[in-house]
Amino acid sequence: MSVNQFIVSSSPHIRSPISTAVIMRDVIFALLPASFAGVYFFGTHALAVIVTGVATAVISEAIIEKLTHRPVTVGDFSAAVTGLLLALTLPPDLPLWIVAVGAIVAIGLGKQVFGGLGHNPFNPALIGRAVLLASWPVAMTTWRWPITEAPWFGQDFDVLTSATPLAAMKLSGVKTPYLPLFFGSVAGSIGETSAVAILLGAAFLLLRGHITWRIPGFYILTVAILSILFGQDPVFHILAGGLLLGAFFMATDYVSTPVTPLGQAIFGIGCGVLTVLIRLYGGYPEGVCYSILIMDAATALIDRFTRPRRFGEVKHSA
Repeated sequence: MSVNQFIVSSSPHIRSPISTAVIMRDVIFALLPASFAGVYFFGTHALAVIVTGVATAVISEAIIEKLTHRPVTVGDFSAAVTGLLLALTLPPDLPLWIVAVGAIVAIGLGKQVFGGLGHNPFNPALIGRAVLLASWPVAMTTWRWPITEAPWFGQDFDVLTSATPLAAMKLSGVKTPYLPLFFGSVAGSIGETSAVAILLGAAFLLLRGHITWRIPGFYILTVAILSILFGQDPVFHILAGGLLLGAFFMATDYVSTPVTPLGQAIFGIGCGVLTVLIRLYGGYPEGVCYSILIMDAATALIDRFTRPRRFGEVKHSA
């Protein structure tokens, strides 16, 4: 065999037709059911929040890359995904200028300051949400029940401003029934209330092979087991809040989460433990955002200690 038949190049050597743009486009498709559900339950302002988040994120990325003399990469849809994910984690009535600030922070502080896509250690959308929650806590924790969608309260109303199901449980001991939690007719962030819509999108990503079951599986299973051990309702804690959205769409971020199978399992378990501890013992009824960000910070360490041994390598002996 002639030596000329070989091509010598640096790794990686495996090429795939699935590009970043294809993956990001599929993530957007997967988020459409949750987006439509949010607009259906919360109205046109929720749609304005989504449009503002996506548009601001894309424009911010283009401007920053232009100013820093780097190729403009908005065509890979990653900025659109960041803006969409951020919008889906926000209250439906949040003023649009705050949404825009969050999108700018997500792109600028969460992504571009580290060098762009592939270099960010934290999920950019969650960085944006965390900054907004610290800066405007009242606006970020003002929720609205969908119009005419809480008959189990036993009273007539047009619009009810109230706590989320997790806050109602933590502060008042009122547990929202399973059916509203499953379909999404409850107070909460735009894209986190409808479990069935999130699961439809997650199934699409799993079938396309863009995510695996490990991180969301261990994440949700850990929350369920710890909820039982702490005397809580595991089904309620799985359906309420942002657990499903975070487990399938945030904790599976290619860049900021471990790459090894064992590392992904540890990451999911860590997210689950932190979420339950924050929900039950923290001052905040929801713990998904901070649990994922904290575990993102540990990703490099997890990958270091869970990477497989090279072929032929043996364990160190004493």
